[in-house]
Amino acid sequence: MQTPQRSQTLMLAARLSLGSAIALGLARFSYALLLPAMKVDLGWSFAQAGAMNTANALGYLLGALAFPRLSRRWSAGALFNAGCLATALLMATGGLLSDTHGLLVQRVVTGIASAFIFISGGVLAARLASASPRDAGLVLGLYYGGTGWGIVASALLVPVTIVGAVHGWQFAWFALAVACAVFSIIAILAARKIEGNEGAPFPARAAYAATRSHPMWPQFALALTGYGLFGVGYIGYMTFIVALLRNAGMSAVVVTGFYVLLGAATIVSARLWSSLLDRVRGGQALAILNALLGLATLMPALFTQPLVAFVSGVMFGATFLSAVASTTAFVRHNLPAGHWAKGISAFTIVFAFGQIVGPMVIGWVSDGAGLARGLIYSALLLGVGAVLAACQKPLDARRN
Repeated sequence: MQTPQRSQTLMLAARLSLGSAIALGLARFSYALLLPAMKVDLGWSFAQAGAMNTANALGYLLGALAFPRLSRRWSAGALFNAGCLATALLMATGGLLSDTHGLLVQRVVTGIASAFIFISGGVLAARLASASPRDAGLVLGLYYGGTGWGIVASALLVPVTIVGAVHGWQFAWFALAVACAVFSIIAILAARKIEGNEGAPFPARAAYAATRSHPMWPQFALALTGYGLFGVGYIGYMTFIVALLRNAGMSAVVVTGFYVLLGAATIVSARLWSSLLDRVRGGQALAILNALLGLATLMPALFTQPLVAFVSGVMFGATFLSAVASTTAFVRHNLPAGHWAKGISAFTIVFAFGQIVGPMVIGWVSDGAGLARGLIYSALLLGVGAVLAACQKPLDARRN
């Protein structure tokens, strides 16, 4: 039976998770649903279509690089709020653009704002998890699994708002912007509550001053590299899976059902992996999740059938955001609280590098050898990432 305090903690995590729904589910993964219509309308190749997600990942990288410096001046809550509001506005600009260069710029800037949301939200979720050690893995899983709400919203909004006209996909951008605005209100109120519960705002500059020790990044190398390969592999799937299914002749209804199931599986993934995140201090959690993602990615590449696609989508959705959560759990297990923002930023930076490489490389392979071959390469990279992460041992940095 849940106590009132426990229920309040889990509800706060769920409300905060709408930030990750904005940063990834709406601002990034919705593009997979927009890609077929935009590709036809604007005459793009798969490499050009992939460049849009590469541009978003570039912005994400820039935001991750800037975050540690900005967090010395502003609290995690302030950066979270700014990122949510900026992303909602930037998504609306997607409905005003139709030239490739303008859209590339929009995707870069949206990526910057998304990084602020995702990293600062991760810091807030880690604090909330530490305030409730019994449910730490569940709290982190709830935050990252919230991306699924954005995926479900995208799956329901995009198909019905793309109209049969020149640039008819622009209306979908406006619908996604409205969803971002609604989610932002709920998430921002949760972020304020979390910081308010700590008594005084907890700016990251205070955390930096709390310790003079510096994380030994080479000790993380295997986990960081494994996570970077996760970034390359998973984004190939999330960018091109809808195009693969549509090219295989599946109807819009089947594809929408696939995406809704993927998002729903992402939401429930918090409960599935919470004990693993609580128990494992090294990179083995990331290794297990990478291996499962590799299998899920390989399935539709080898067997392009609706049933296989649905199984793949459920497996992928139930796993991929837990891989992200595993890195925050790793940071929380192995670093002092004063370095959580820095540690999460480090993982986010390699994640962003992977996402920059992924769409372009997988798109280039897909142009030459087909979408199925591109997903096979994604699966292989996830497998290599699993092997590297499995070799990552826990650190003793928390005792420094």
